[in-house]
This record gives sequence, C-alpha cells and structure tokens, in this order.
Amino acid sequence: MFVYTPDDVNDCLKLIKTEEEKKRNQIIMSDLFDAFDDDKKGKKKMMHAPPGGGFVRPPPAGSSNNNSAETTTNLKPTASAFVPGGGVGLGGAAASGAAPVPPQAVSSTLDEQRGEDEQKEEVEEVVSSVMQKVAKTLTIGGDSGSDSALSQMAEREQKLKEEQQRKEEKEEAKRLQQMEKERKDSERKKEAEEEEKQLMEELANSKDADSREHLNLVFIGHVDAGKSTIGGQILYLSGQVDQRVIEKYEREAKDKNRDSWYMAYIMDTSEEERAKGKTVEVGKAHFATEKKRYTVLDAPGHKNYVPNMIAGAAQADVGVLVIAARKGEFETGFEKGGQTREHAQLAKTLGVTKLVVVVNKMDDPSVKWDKKRFDEVHTKLIPFLKVCGYKEKDITFVPISGLKGTNVKDLVSKSECDWYGGKSFFDTLDDLEPMDRDPNAPFRMPVMDKYAEMGCMVMGKTESGACRVGQKLTLMPGRIDCKIEKLWQDEDECSICKCGENVRMKLSGVDEKDIHPGMVLCPPNKLVHVTQEIECQLAIVELLDHKSIFSTGYNAVIHIHSVTEEIEVKKLVSEMDPKTRKPKESKCKYLKAGSIGVVRITIAAPICVEKFSDVPQLGRFTLRDEGKTIAIGKVLRIKPKSEEIDNMAKTTGGAAV
Repeated sequence: MFVYTPDDVNDCLKLIKTEEEKKRNQIIMSDLFDAFDDDKKGKKKMMHAPPGGGFVRPPPAGSSNNNSAETTTNLKPTASAFVPGGGVGLGGAAASGAAPVPPQAVSSTLDEQRGEDEQKEEVEEVVSSVMQKVAKTLTIGGDSGSDSALSQMAEREQKLKEEQQRKEEKEEAKRLQQMEKERKDSERKKEAEEEEKQLMEELANSKDADSREHLNLVFIGHVDAGKSTIGGQILYLSGQVDQRVIEKYEREAKDKNRDSWYMAYIMDTSEEERAKGKTVEVGKAHFATEKKRYTVLDAPGHKNYVPNMIAGAAQADVGVLVIAARKGEFETGFEKGGQTREHAQLAKTLGVTKLVVVVNKMDDPSVKWDKKRFDEVHTKLIPFLKVCGYKEKDITFVPISGLKGTNVKDLVSKSECDWYGGKSFFDTLDDLEPMDRDPNAPFRMPVMDKYAEMGCMVMGKTESGACRVGQKLTLMPGRIDCKIEKLWQDEDECSICKCGENVRMKLSGVDEKDIHPGMVLCPPNKLVHVTQEIECQLAIVELLDHKSIFSTGYNAVIHIHSVTEEIEVKKLVSEMDPKTRKPKESKCKYLKAGSIGVVRITIAAPICVEKFSDVPQLGRFTLRDEGKTIAIGKVLRIKPKSEEIDNMAKTTGGAAV
C-alpha cells in the first residue's frame, strides 16, 4: 500500500499545471495557424491589409462592399510576423501612424479574443476536473481538494501507527507468555526433581514394601493345551482358592459334561468362556512363594484372540509355554498355522527373555510319562526357539500334569516318573535369575485399561522407575498433568510401587474420558517421546501368500507395549546380512521372508515410544497383517512429532534422533 506525502501532492499538481499550459499554448498556436491557412482549412478567411496598413474584415453574407461602413481603429503590435500581404504587419502600421483599421477587422479580432477566453475556461475546467480526480484517487474515496487528501492521509498514518503499536504490544505479550511458560516449566522441573529425590529416599527406607521380587508370568501356547487348567491348579495349590469353591466348580463342570474343565473355571470366570471352553480375555491372578511374588496372566490360545494375547504378553517378564504331550496335539500346535510358533515369537518380541516350557498332560494314557515323548518335544522346540531369539540357558523344560497337579508345587515321585531329575514348576520359577531393573530410571507406565470409580482409575505395569502416592505425573501424548491419589499393588493398597509391578492407581486432575489405552504416564521433567515416524530394525518372519514382497508402501498393524495402530512403510533404508548383521552395499528394493533390514515407517497417529537401547519395553514391537504376525522389530531412531517435543527432549536429556 502506497502512502502519499504532501510534497508528492504538490509535485503532482505542478506537473498537471505545466502540462495544461503546454496544451493551451498548442491550442492557441493551432488556431492562429488555422486562421491564416485559408487554402488548407477553410474555416476563417482573412483579407490582405490595404496599402495604408489597415486590416479590413469581410462583409457579412448577402451584403455588398459598397454599402458597408468603414471604420478604422488602432491595434496592439501583436502577431505582426504572421500578417500576410508582404511588407508591414499590424504592428508596423500602428507604429508608422498609418491609416486606421476598419470596423470589420476590430470585430474579427474581438471574436478571436472571445474564443481564446472560452478555450481558457475549458482548459481551467479540465484542470479542475483532473485535480478532483487526483485528489479523489489519493484520498481513496474522500472529498476533493488537497486539504481533504492531506487530512485523510494523516488519519491513515495515525491508523498505521496504532496498528504497529498493537502489533508490538501483541509481540510483547507473546514474549511475556513464553517467559511465563519457561518459568513454569522450570518450576515443574525443579519440583519433579525434588519429588524424585524424595521418592528414592522413601524407596530406600520403606518398610511396608515387600522385598520379594515380583514376576509376571504369561501362559501361552496352542488352544486346549491346558493353560487355564494349570493356572487354576497353581492358585489351588498356593492356597488362593478354597476347597469349597473347587467343589462348586466340579459340580458345574459335571452338569455341562465337561468334567476336566473345573480347574479352568478358576481362571475363566465369564459364562461365555465356560460355555465354549476357550479363554477370550486375559485372566489375572496372584500367588506367592517364600522367595518371590507372582502375577499369573492367562492368555487366550485361539488365533482369533491373538490381539488379547499380545496385551497380556506385553505385561509379562517370564513366559510359560504350555505344550500338550498328547499324541497329535503337539504336532497340531507346532505345525504351520499353529499358535505355539506364533505365541513364542510374540512373547520374545514383547520383552519375554526367559521361557519355561511346560510339557503338560504327561499323565495321558497315550503318553504315561514316557521319556521318549518328552525328548521328542525338546528336540523339535529348541532349534525353533533359538531362531526366535531365546538363549538356550534361558529355556527350561518341565514335565507336569496340570489336571492332577503333579510336579507343579512338589517334585514328581520316582514311582510315577523315574527318569526326571529336575525341579518342580514352583522351584523352577523361584530359581530364575533376578530381572535387571533400574529403580533410578525415569518412570514409565503404559496405560492398559481405565475406568471410573469414585474418580479416574488406570491400570498398567511399571516398565521403568518407581512411583508413590502424591507424585505429580504427565500423561502423554497430550501432556495432561495429573497426580497420584492412591496406589494398589496387586490387590493391596500401598504408598510406593517399584519397577515391574502391576499397578492400579487413582488419579486427580484428569478426566477418565481423556485417557485411552496406550497413553504413557511419565514425570513432567523426563517426558516420553511422541512420534509418528520411526526407523527400526525389522526381521521378516512370514509374509502372506498374496503379499509375498515387503516393500515401500506396505500397510500393516503395529503392536507396541499397549498400543495398536496402523502403519505404512515409508522407506527401506538397507538390508542386513543375516550372518554379519551389517548392512549390504546394494540398494534395498524389497524384503522377503527371513530377511532382516532397517526400515523407516510412518504411523497413522502419534504414539509414545522409546529407543530399544533406552527402554526395551517401549522400544520393541510386532507387525501383523490380516491376523498374522509378519515381522518383529526394535526402534533404532525416533523422529519427534514437533519442534516443541524435540526441544523438550533435548532440554530433559531425551534420546530423540
């Protein structure tokens, strides 16, 4: 937008006047030439001056020269150079005292002067009109005249100054707001650091915290392998279930002609599960020994409920792979399409590093505690489990009878099984090496479930760090501040929870509707990373028959801690040599089953993740497509969702790359 100053207006007016004077002089000169150019124009006819130097006007039309009266007058010495007739012009005649000019000449001269006056008036009208238009243009719709233009320009300048002042005030307010935000963030950071120190002190001096190690056991395996029955037997043998309850379940199972299902009823509590004889939701129970405390997670074995199994395995520390030793059942579960293979792969991907293989139904008439059958299962499983990533030292085989409870709590007698020299199932669990957990790590708890009960209640497993009542936390993504009002560890209320515990907590400062499974609770000064793009190391397990190539643009579903979200392959960075685990030099165009590569994927919605090297539980994942596990992977690099989160990660010592 242009702004005209008073000097610009004056220069414009001077230019207009100069141009109009030039036009007026041109018009006058043109009229004079037309007056004397009789041959070309023929507008006005001038008479030659008489010998005496006078100028005679032609008589009017229809009158004769004899009747016209002749009158002489003296003219001013102007335009003498333009008078035709040779010799002397009007000026010369006046100067030499020649004969006076006739009246006709005087009348003609007066007409010309009147014409000039009219032309002058027309020019002035044109100049006035142009000035009005210029003034109107400069004032943008204002009144004509330079005073109005100047006043409106002054008003416009004042408005511009006011607008500039408002802009500066807005920027100053924004700057102050940013400073206030930084101040609050600094206060929150200091407060969180003080709470963390206080938490560590309370954790070290806590007397009510159980010193026994806590382990989460997930029972996995093919459908009808006996997982729920073993879980019920464990609770019965550990004293968690009364004998009268067992008798009640026996009657119910007998009424349904399912005599052997009564132990499974302890874990399968819904009528749908009891009617079908199949676990649908992950059952949860607790028991303890003299050395450790355990949480039993009974995962469904049917392929239709694999997502529920993943949710259970995501909370587990130790996997219990249940194998049915009965003739034909082991082969069905272990062959292609069986859940034994998929469950073992998923458990390893979801963080299960130690595996106890329970060979169940050893008391079946087709087996009768046969050592050959046990060795056959052992021989076929070991190579496969090594391929999944398990170390042989972390794999233990235990033969049991889940229905009768043989070799579950107490060691099987020699009279029943004379060849087994190992430990019972309970002793095997108690002798597992302690899990490597860092209590000083930043607190991380993915939300598994939530509900409203006199406040907002959330459930999950503390994957990293510890928490206490009164601690202020932040829910990500969304950065929702909240506070822990109450804590429950298993079913007991407590004031402090360590890493690896299954926790139920009551939160304040947040609405239950704003919380969704997959969100992560973390300290406000050490936020978890939020992203929609990651770079990962991916191992292709098995591809679909009609989608046998894994390439750019491939769509699948990612399962990472408690999050399930759609993804798309953005770029294949490189393919790795399976032997050396180093990238190949050739460009990677696609991956096939059995390949390992570095892949960049985009996620449909922002999710909370960590690098595998920082927090393994939040950095490993599984890709599934059309109900089938196609790949397992771990997060190598994270692209922050925004600059704000990137800056937050840098200031709080995050690991975003």
